[in-house]
Amino acid sequence: MTNAAVRWMMTRQGEPLVAAEFNPFSPARDEVVVEIAGCGVCHTDLGYYYDGVRTKHDLPLTLGHEISGHVVGTGSDATRWAGQAVIVPAVIPCGTCDACRRGKSTICPNQKMPGNDIHGGFATHIVVPARGLCAVDEARLKSNHIELADVSVIADAVTTPYQAVAQAGVGVGDLVIVNGVGGVGGYAVQIANALGGIVIAVDVNQDKLDAIAHQGAALTLNARQFAPRELKAAIQSFAKSGALRQTEWIIFECSGTRAGQETAFSLINHGATLCVVGFTMDKVEIRLSNLMAYHARALGNWGCPPELYPAALDMVLSGRVKVAPFVEKHPLDEINQIFEAVHHGELKRRAVLVPTH
Repeated sequence: MTNAAVRWMMTRQGEPLVAAEFNPFSPARDEVVVEIAGCGVCHTDLGYYYDGVRTKHDLPLTLGHEISGHVVGTGSDATRWAGQAVIVPAVIPCGTCDACRRGKSTICPNQKMPGNDIHGGFATHIVVPARGLCAVDEARLKSNHIELADVSVIADAVTTPYQAVAQAGVGVGDLVIVNGVGGVGGYAVQIANALGGIVIAVDVNQDKLDAIAHQGAALTLNARQFAPRELKAAIQSFAKSGALRQTEWIIFECSGTRAGQETAFSLINHGATLCVVGFTMDKVEIRLSNLMAYHARALGNWGCPPELYPAALDMVLSGRVKVAPFVEKHPLDEINQIFEAVHHGELKRRAVLVPTH
């Protein structure tokens, strides 16, 4: 390596991120060094930076958890990964604790999340546990005209809704409502559609609705144009006209806003499943007894087990889920400007920061 490794550090909430050189080439025996191809900018990163959401690792800290790249260094127990193109899981479970052994790795108490528990991906390199890495077939990438940097967003924006859809049990003919279709929500639409769901996309941003209209949404509804009861009635009318179920709707709340969560809860009907995917610090006032009255259920969704990553990646490489039309790449050294632009809603696609190696 002729160029020093660099990572961009958050030193205080809202203050400019600063570049710092570091040496990544001393991994532990079960770790790898990944030369980063791209790292997506997620709503969670903005929560840490702007909203005061606390990270588990003390500041200064490098944010970023949607990471793809090439393994350029390994510990003694991880040599099989040398030279491999990979996606780094956004949440890396330990694999050995009681929760992991019982198939509940998303609640692993020892999990490591880049950009939260350990230094993240807004850098030229990252050191991470080798366990859970998702290998990427670069020949398939090339044949689909997808760059390695593009699939960085699989690490959260695709795999998180993939797990949510799988956990909810979406199947052929299910009526699925996705509230908030930018980023994670847009992929939730595509994944649910790919698994046979009839998907209604709801948002307050018409540009986002237009973007997803031809990517798996059977109907798009702008929530600004409806009172809460009117929105539910519009969905009921669509279901009736298509001979779809008037019960057991599967609702994904992906907006991560108070208004969005209240809207999603208002759509619960008999036997419904509410999947909370988006995050907000705001408190929401709801009548929890509706879950009882409708015999409905509410599911939380934190990350995605690494073992599900290959199937989510295959959805992208097989063309069933489109990534490239929904991302835009920017140089890593423009990170402060890009954070501002994303924060103010100036970008229509998910930003992926690409280092200059």
